[in-house]
Amino acid sequence: MALTRITPIEAHVRWDRRGSRPVQVRWAGHEVGVAALDSIRDERAAYPADGGPRITYMVRTDDGGAASLVFDGRRRRWFVEALDPAA
Repeated sequence: MALTRITPIEAHVRWDRRGSRPVQVRWAGHEVGVAALDSIRDERAAYPADGGPRITYMVRTDDGGAASLVFDGRRRRWFVEALDPAA
């Protein structure tokens, strides 16, 4: 599973509050379900207050692909930053 970095694309993420994880992602006409959450990288402490906190989620999708989802805390938006070609 090799992720390919892309120009960040704004995404809409449906969140499961019970599981505390994303369950569905939509971006640029694509829609995929999230099968598993591989890792979380919390960068909030590493950023200065004016730089904005970020949290990166590495997910596996229902169609066998993978993606890197980023929540930008300053802009309060989700972005897809990397994709496995299978996604």
